[in-house]
Amino acid sequence: MLKQAKKIGLLAASVAALTVMSAPAYAGKTLDAIKARGQVVCGVNVGLAGFSGADSNGVWTGLDVDVCKAIAASVLGDASKVKWVPLNAQQRFTALQSGEIDILSRNTTFTLTRDASLGLNMTAVTYYDGQGFMVPVKSKVKSAKQLKGATVCVQSGTTTEKNLTDYSRANGLNMKPVVFEKQEAVNAAYFSGRCQAYTTDASGLASIRNKEATKPADHLILPELISKEPLGPMVRRGDDEWFAITKWVIYGLIEAEEYGVTMANVEELQKTSKDPVIGRLTGSTEDTGKLLGLDKDWLVKALKAVGNYGEIFERNVGPKTALALPRGVNNQWTKGGLMYAMPIR
Repeated sequence: MLKQAKKIGLLAASVAALTVMSAPAYAGKTLDAIKARGQVVCGVNVGLAGFSGADSNGVWTGLDVDVCKAIAASVLGDASKVKWVPLNAQQRFTALQSGEIDILSRNTTFTLTRDASLGLNMTAVTYYDGQGFMVPVKSKVKSAKQLKGATVCVQSGTTTEKNLTDYSRANGLNMKPVVFEKQEAVNAAYFSGRCQAYTTDASGLASIRNKEATKPADHLILPELISKEPLGPMVRRGDDEWFAITKWVIYGLIEAEEYGVTMANVEELQKTSKDPVIGRLTGSTEDTGKLLGLDKDWLVKALKAVGNYGEIFERNVGPKTALALPRGVNNQWTKGGLMYAMPIR
């Protein structure tokens, strides 16, 4: 009798588990608020070429911008339904914690402290970076190890500032940080000659050199990377549904590139492809959208709006852009990079 009761209990638990696994997701308060206002509120950098910036007409572009556009397309069916909130390094976390923004997509490094103590969730990495140094070519400095006693421009409230201190101490370089709150002030100080070097993420240095230098060729980004800087969007804790949506849209963009699904061919593949993975990505054979509280073609909408991860990279920061950044570690895992999406299934 006891054995039979245990079997019945296990059977009931299994049925319950299957029911939960197949049940549509509850929308969550953030998604409800977004649908009610008809906009995703996205916190971005005030201006970092290739990642986020507005032109003279107020049109925002960049890798971080495209992530928010993809999410808006998946959730609202329209990539233009985004309110952009430019934030500096000091403002960004408070804006997300207070509910001023729905998502922070602003070249932000994932760290243990940020994940564990800010009441925020890290989603997925959209750009693997590392901190570097930029110097004037005329200084003849070829290595960061030659910067002993040098003044180094750096922005406060960033992982960059702490990494600089650690690197200087570990290598006995006695570097002298010259700290500013706003990035614009750091830029101005370096290019006016107040500092002998400038340190931030290597992608940021390339962006700043291209946008701010009178002659970009007069400035050298040194070969050393002194840290790991995995960058990606963050959301508030306490809304697992919204956390899941933001995370899986990013994974969807990455997996779409792996399987050759692009902005140009996604609609055709949705109709004709016999590949089971593509069937799941496009919603033609399985409705993964219901698990996220979205339509079954949620990823198709994102891909039609901004393309897959590779297209986003190439358009904003890739070798054919002014930044001319190589794919490097941001290539697909199948090509020796670190971009590896959790499976859409």
